[in-house]
This record gives sequence, C-alpha cells and structure tokens, in this order.
Amino acid sequence: MSDAMIASQTAADQETAPLSRWQRFRQSTFWYSFTRDRVAMVCAAIFALMVAAALLAPVLAPTNPYDISTIDIMDSEIPPIWDEAGDERFLLGTDAQGRDLYSTILYGMRISITIGLCAVLLQAFLGVVIGLTAGYVGGRVDSFLMRVADIQLSFSTMMVAIIVLAVFQASFGTELYSKLAMVMLILVIGIAEWPQYARTVRASVLAEKKKEYVEAARVMGFGSGRIMFRHILPNTLSPILVISTVQIANAIISEAALSFLGLGMPVSQPSLGSLISSGFEYIFSGSWWITVIPGLVLIVLVMVINILGDWLRDVMNPKLYKG
Repeated sequence: MSDAMIASQTAADQETAPLSRWQRFRQSTFWYSFTRDRVAMVCAAIFALMVAAALLAPVLAPTNPYDISTIDIMDSEIPPIWDEAGDERFLLGTDAQGRDLYSTILYGMRISITIGLCAVLLQAFLGVVIGLTAGYVGGRVDSFLMRVADIQLSFSTMMVAIIVLAVFQASFGTELYSKLAMVMLILVIGIAEWPQYARTVRASVLAEKKKEYVEAARVMGFGSGRIMFRHILPNTLSPILVISTVQIANAIISEAALSFLGLGMPVSQPSLGSLISSGFEYIFSGSWWITVIPGLVLIVLVMVINILGDWLRDVMNPKLYKG
C-alpha cells in the first residue's frame, strides 16, 4: 500500500473516530460564542482570578487576619503603599484593628464567595425539586406548591433575613451567632430565594412532559422519579444555569448588606460586607481605604458575575443571541 493511500486511510479513520468531550465542547456554539465575545472572556478571566485568589488566600496573604498574635494595634489605619504615609509591609494599608487589608480582603472574599455559592446550591436544590414535582404531578399539588411560592415571593429576601437573623441573635446570644453566622446566612438566603428556580423549572416541565420521549419513558414502565430527574431535568438545565449565575451575585450582595447591618459575619471573620461596615465609621476621619477598597472589590466581583449572567442568558436563548 502506497504512502498516499496510508495517509488517506489515516485521515478517514480520524474523521470517523468518535470525538472526545473536550473536542465536542470546542465545536459547540457555547465555546464559539465565548471565544468571540471579548467582554465575556475578560469577565470570565477576572472572575476566575478572584476565585483563585480567594481559594489560595492562605498562600497569597502575607498575614493571617484571624491570628491575633500577628496583629499589632499600633499598625492600625496605615494608608496604602502609594500614599506618602504608607508602609511597604502593607500593600493596601491596614484597618482599624491593625490587620493587613490585602490579606483581610482575600480571606473576606473567600467567605463571600463561599456563602454565595452555597446559598445558590441550596436555592437550586429546593427550587428544582419543588418545581419538578409541581410541574410533573400537577393538580392540587401544583396549586399548593405554587401558592407557597407566591407567598414566599411576596416577602422581600432582605426583610425575611433581617427578621430571622435578628431574632436568632437576640434569642441565642452574639457568641453563638458568631459561630453559626456562615451557616445561618446560607440557610436564610438559600431558603428565601428558592421560588425563582421553582417557577422557572415548573414552566419548563409543563412544556417537556408533553413530548414523546416522556411518553415513551412512561410506556417503558419507568417511575415518576426517574422520568423527572433522568429525562426531564437535563432538558431544563439551560434556564437553571442562567438563574444560578444571577443568583450568585444576588446572594453575595445580600450577604454584604446583612453584614453591613451587623447581622452577617462577625468582625473576627470578616466578609467583604463586614469589612465595608467596620471601616464606614472611619471614612470621614480620612481612613477611606478601609471601606472604599473592599467596596471596589465587591463591585467588581458582582459586576463580572452579572455580565457573565447576561451573556449566558443570550447564548442559551437563540431568540436573543445574535453572535
């Protein structure tokens, strides 16, 4: 067999060989639109960088803001390094307790992102289960679950969170609340926002359950649980992903607002919101960096998540996408 025939046969075998998951992903519309949207690429890079910095906080941070032995109160309110009164030991200056602001922001960003992601996972779990059940079962079950969702939506997330957290803090004391602050924030923010998922998933299920593949699954004797989670759920993932992106930003903002009001993370374990709150009283005394720099980090974090959410919504909706 000649070399030309061997090369031709090899090329034919490569064309007929099954593509790997990465190759299929590279050929997808999602990847195509992402690589041609510079704004989305820049926002994704910034978000990935911030998440990596938060995860690697113990490695990147010069000091541990949770270790009291490394903090000197005499170093309090030192300006950033570019200021004439700055200290080269503290890149972004220090806060009122003498903690390195750069280190504190890294640790605080990790807490904010963790609360945002965990709260959204809880929202998605509750909303998907309730939405699937309501849409697939229908009837009185559907009516009852959607009325519960309507009642939940009639209350502001912040109002519910403020009442629940304030009552918990007053009932069980500040010390216990400080230990359970992260868990309480995840539970309150997660439980308060599940109707967003439930209503969206229910609408998708009502459209999907009338299709032939669902009828075929019923004829084959599959149970309702398997049909809902193995067959219908994968076809409702697009709106779930879009909602999740937006809800992560909302959860981070909610945590920051609650921390600013004194109902979030304690001063000993600061998030971005509690950092802004702790430095707000010093902003008029000249120590603007304690509040402004964490505030800018929070703005950038929420902004890139929202931009990615808008881009993802357009890509997932063919009627909106014009790439």
